[in-house]
Amino acid sequence: MNINSTETGPSTTVQVRRFLKDDSVEQLTLLLHRAYADHAAAGRVFFASYQTPQDTQHRLSKGECWVAMNGNAIIGTVTVSAPHTTPVGYPAPAGRGSFWQLAVEPSQRGTGLGHRLLALAESRIAALGSTQVVIDTSSEATELVDWYQRRGYAPIGTWRWGDVTNYDSIVLMKELSTATPL
Repeated sequence: MNINSTETGPSTTVQVRRFLKDDSVEQLTLLLHRAYADHAAAGRVFFASYQTPQDTQHRLSKGECWVAMNGNAIIGTVTVSAPHTTPVGYPAPAGRGSFWQLAVEPSQRGTGLGHRLLALAESRIAALGSTQVVIDTSSEATELVDWYQRRGYAPIGTWRWGDVTNYDSIVLMKELSTATPL
């Protein structure tokens, strides 16, 4: 996978690249709000559904942020880290990678962009030296848990993120091939 690739569809050109210092944290935050709005409407308060631009900047500082661009518009994102540090008691092996804030503009759902960003996250985590990726999401978001399970993720535990969410998370892990191409 060429991580700086450009794909052309019937009416759009999407470029996936690293988030740049001149990119808009506010625009990224608004994308996250739109992408996670369905979860919030269902009563699942994902942090990305309400975080501030300052929160977004803080979360960006913890890993590599990648964005999918359609012209000047951010239409997708994912942030990766490997190895990734988690709180004491988090049910994951040491040294594994993680990603967060995987988001796709609602109008782009069903185009394969989410899968493309997931593949990018897994490739970057493997390139950074981790052989496992661990993530978590709302245990109530069964459609999302199923989406990850169809892509090789298996439940390994549960976690509660205190007062930033209103749900228990299911922690999912996937073994990565050390030969994962970039």
